[in-house]
Amino acid sequence: MEHDELTRRVLGALLALQRQSWEQGVTSHALLDLGETALARVAARGAVVLQTPAGRLADVSDSGLVNSGAAAEVVAWAARAAGDGATDLRGAHERQLRWLLHDCPRADDGTLFHLEGSRQVWTDTVYMVVPALVGAGHVAEALRQLEGHRRRLFDETTGLYAARFDEDAGARCDARAWGTGNGWVVAALARALHLLGGCGDGGAVEEAQRLREEWAPHARTVVDACLRHRRADGVFTDVVDDPATFSEANLAQMLAYACLTGASDGWLPPGYAATGSDLLAAARERVDADGLVTGVCGAPHFDHRGVSAEAQAFFLLATAAERRHRTSAGPLATGRGRLTPPVEGPEHPHYPPDGDLHR
Repeated sequence: MEHDELTRRVLGALLALQRQSWEQGVTSHALLDLGETALARVAARGAVVLQTPAGRLADVSDSGLVNSGAAAEVVAWAARAAGDGATDLRGAHERQLRWLLHDCPRADDGTLFHLEGSRQVWTDTVYMVVPALVGAGHVAEALRQLEGHRRRLFDETTGLYAARFDEDAGARCDARAWGTGNGWVVAALARALHLLGGCGDGGAVEEAQRLREEWAPHARTVVDACLRHRRADGVFTDVVDDPATFSEANLAQMLAYACLTGASDGWLPPGYAATGSDLLAAARERVDADGLVTGVCGAPHFDHRGVSAEAQAFFLLATAAERRHRTSAGPLATGRGRLTPPVEGPEHPHYPPDGDLHR
């Protein structure tokens, strides 16, 4: 597929960067959504090459228990595309699902822990597992994971997610509203809701619609809560509601992806597409000559302004979502299309409070 020069530059930089397991997964989502199917097949095969005996895909000595789940979608897609001869890909996907459904350490209510050697629940996990479970047809388990994370981490007062919860202490061990963490949640819901559109006929469609009715308003709540804190320069701060923390642009990209996908799929009012495009425009201003999106939460520890493979991938995911919305060419590469007619509601979120949609 043809891309503009900026998209090619960002994609090239992403492919040159070293990636962790979850970043390989998010990269594969970007490749699928951009229509880069040949590269997506390579990403799937690479994830299988690095699969652990326990079933964790794309593992590079990663202490994360669930990060491998992000690669499940592309492996399943590659298996379907290859047909009957793809026994290795299908088997790899089944092993990854077994890990998520049965073998991965979890709380008593089934909510997955994020890291080896700890009993902590992180917002990041929502993106790693919820779309993968929906795409594989395990919708009830996806709902259980979202609800488990929501009970522990969502603040009904602010509309934002805390970063981490310690199961043994029974309390949030990092109560800050980390921007990227909230981005993981809204991006996960956007991708899962998109995948829910192709759940089949009869009861499956009814189940998908029920989940849509539960998840879409929650996703919108978190999107709107984040947008209330958007800075004059178009981006956010690392902790969304703490202006003393550093300026950070990846949340803008993650929200852009969610807004554009939601507007296209009908679970957000159409006006959110303009918000998404403006968020993406703020990120475009931060792409350097090498194609790196700068001023994002930076690798490897994500505690400073820098660059990261995940931010590169979200620039591309948002770009693909904007292209889809503008051309009305149909679902994303892995998506299944609109579930129901568009929701009713305000045409766009009026944030900041002065009514200026963009800045």
